[in-house]
Amino acid sequence: MAKLVLGIGTSHTPMLNARAEDWPRFAERDSARPHLDKDGRDTTYQQLIAAASPQVARYLTPQQMAESHGAAARCMADITALLQSSRLDALIVVGDDQKELYFEHNLPSVLIYYGETIRNAPRGASHQGNDWYRPIAARYYEEGAPRDFPVNSRLARHLIEQLIDGDFDIATANTLPDGMGEGHAFGFVHKRLMNGLAVPIVPVFLNTYYPPNQPTPRRCYRLGQAIRRAVESFPGEARVGIIASGGLSHFTVDEDLDGAVVKALREKDAETLQSLPRNKLNSGSSEIRNWICVAGAVEALDLDWVVYRPGYRSPAGTGTGLCFAAWR
Repeated sequence: MAKLVLGIGTSHTPMLNARAEDWPRFAERDSARPHLDKDGRDTTYQQLIAAASPQVARYLTPQQMAESHGAAARCMADITALLQSSRLDALIVVGDDQKELYFEHNLPSVLIYYGETIRNAPRGASHQGNDWYRPIAARYYEEGAPRDFPVNSRLARHLIEQLIDGDFDIATANTLPDGMGEGHAFGFVHKRLMNGLAVPIVPVFLNTYYPPNQPTPRRCYRLGQAIRRAVESFPGEARVGIIASGGLSHFTVDEDLDGAVVKALREKDAETLQSLPRNKLNSGSSEIRNWICVAGAVEALDLDWVVYRPGYRSPAGTGTGLCFAAWR
């Protein structure tokens, strides 16, 4: 039977597509966007500045930003090397869709894509943002012409069937709308981590962001457990990996929340992961749900390494909790 042999967690923030010297420029975008505070309440950029810890300032020096950027780049290179050396037959990608493919008229809580391929389409010219930001956002996507990446549709259909038998209500798709391509959570894996590796993926979409049908942390963890069981019942000798794309906390960095997640991952503390406060898992921090799902899937694997750095980029304490991990 097939076996789950590799687990990975990765942030996918645009900060990882940018140079370290560009990180302070993200304050231009942060100052203009609505925000949530660490408890998930509406707030403003100016209110975040007033409430920010004095410790934030020490992360905003060019030296500290360069060190965080360098640490993240090394983790990404390590993940690429793992993907290349693990001889995978399939990689399950657990990510969220931020109104890139799915919208309020049809917004699934959990969706598995089972088409033979999934398209990555250029978005550089049409992406909204400042002139300096557009090329950063474009790095999730192909340049020039769209590209179709392989999907392990047999495994995807098997996951769908097994999860439905396990009382999970799974939405499905086998094609993308004309002219559209995969979202940034999946494009980051293809374009920034797989680096030309032709391993077929299985896209698993979680609606982490948008009420009213965000899956609970407990549901995410149990989904991961069910995915592992489904993989283990897949006929053949396939070697399968799984990766969580996104997180940790953002756009307001919450070191306490991130620390609790990392500690629970280290200690295989399933109850803490399943009991994380839902009011804290909104906006970008909602992507922690993808990590919870993968943690459920990799219970039988050992945490090989995990690296965390608070990626602050403004005096308001905005940025991303940068985290990378591998299980084998």
